[in-house]
Amino acid sequence: MTKTSAAEPFALGEIGEDRLLGGRLRLLQPVKGHRAGSDAVLLAAAIPELGEGPLADFGAGVGTVGLSVALRQSALEVILVERDPELAALATRNAGLNGLEGRARAVVGTIGEHNGDLARAGLPAASMAWVAMNPPFFEAGGVRASPVANRRAAHVAGQSLADWLKTARHLLKPGGGVSIIHRAEALGMILAGLETGFGAIEIRPIHGQAERPAIRVIVTGRLGSKKPAALLPALVLNDADGRFTGFSEALHRGEALLA
Repeated sequence: MTKTSAAEPFALGEIGEDRLLGGRLRLLQPVKGHRAGSDAVLLAAAIPELGEGPLADFGAGVGTVGLSVALRQSALEVILVERDPELAALATRNAGLNGLEGRARAVVGTIGEHNGDLARAGLPAASMAWVAMNPPFFEAGGVRASPVANRRAAHVAGQSLADWLKTARHLLKPGGGVSIIHRAEALGMILAGLETGFGAIEIRPIHGQAERPAIRVIVTGRLGSKKPAALLPALVLNDADGRFTGFSEALHRGEALLA
């Protein structure tokens, strides 16, 4: 990691630069607190080809998911939706750092609230081809929250997953889709939220190691589809020694896809 000057004008504390996807994605992000990692990389790898899109990245943080997809899809427009103005400012800087300022932009907005505010920011109803979401994994009061503000906001939800999916339904074009990464334990809640409006549900379990229970799921759905649900082959991240499998390594280097 490369650290920037202590004089950086962000309340997030010290900002450093990291590289993901085999060095192709440059990210400015806080040194302390929540940091982009495997969840964002795997979610980005699950987004299908979208042409010009647009793709909305809900809870974008510093822009990892949306910018990763934009690097892969050369015509794609990406809107990075983040409630924290400081993180949204970093996402804007990261778009420029990766030469994507013409196709990716950050907007400040709270998912599940004030759809009119999102419309004024360039996200009107029925305008998005796809929504990617890596929502906070825990509801307020359900877990001991971190004292680090950006980690607390990333892990503890201010709105429910149902609110996030309601906003996705509002913004998606007919036939558009949503991709979600979440804890495996949240699968029932995800499926309940997708019952309204979505079909063609695809569920991919993600295991840390083959003999252990799934730790994550990636779930996709298409607005208005009547296609039945499908359980996809599981993704195993690590071998018996705890090292990335060959395919997992390729995913993290941006050389393979789950879509």
